[in-house]
Amino acid sequence: MNDAPGDHILRVADITRPLEFDTARPLEVEVGCGKGRFLTARAKANPDCDFLGIERMLGRVRLFDGKCRRGGIDNAKVLRLEALYTFHYLLPAHGVRTVYVFFPDPWPKRKHRSHRLFGPLFLNALWKRLEIGGKIEFATDHEEYFGVVKDCFAADGRFEEVAPMERPRELWTEFETLFRGQGLAVHSAAWRSLPASDEPLAPLTVPPEAEPRQIAGR
Repeated sequence: MNDAPGDHILRVADITRPLEFDTARPLEVEVGCGKGRFLTARAKANPDCDFLGIERMLGRVRLFDGKCRRGGIDNAKVLRLEALYTFHYLLPAHGVRTVYVFFPDPWPKRKHRSHRLFGPLFLNALWKRLEIGGKIEFATDHEEYFGVVKDCFAADGRFEEVAPMERPRELWTEFETLFRGQGLAVHSAAWRSLPASDEPLAPLTVPPEAEPRQIAGR
C-alpha cells in the first residue's frame, strides 16, 4: 500500500486517483473498522496479506494507528473516508480478496433507512472491487437489517451465499464483544462474487437523503 513505512494512516492527496497496492499480495478490507480490534488481529496472523480499514471517526482512526504501532503491525492501514466513495473510486478493480462489514449502523427508523450502506450503488462497487470468487463477510445484531441485506444479495445474480467464517473471541469486534456480553444474538452471513458482465461504474451521484451517513460499527 502507498504511504510512508510505519505510518498506518493513509493520507489521500488526490481523491480522484486510485490507491496503489502491491498486486502480488492479497488485499482484505474492513468497512467501519473502528479501533481495529478485528483487522489488526487478522493482519498479525496473516503477514503475507495486506489489510485496509475504512473508518470515518478520527478518534478511532488514531486508536487503530496506535494499535498497529504498538503491535509492530506493518501490513495494515486505515483510511478516513466514506466507504461508498472508497469502493467506487479508490480500490483496484477485482483486487480485493475479502470485504468485512461487521455491525454497521442499521438506521432503524424508517425515515433514515435510505442512509443504510447496502443498496444497489454499494453492491455495484463491491462486485467491481472483489476478486471473482472473493467474499464479503457480514454480521449484525439487528435482525430486521439482517433480513434486508440477505434479500439485497439474493436479488443480485452476481453473488451467491456461502458459509460465513468462524470468528473466535479474539476476532470479535469491539461492538460484538459488547453485544454478546449483553446476551444479544449475532446474525452472520457471507457471499461470494460470481463472473458477470464487467461494465464500468457510472459516475457516483448520491442524493443527500440517500447518502450512507455512518459506516462505523455502532
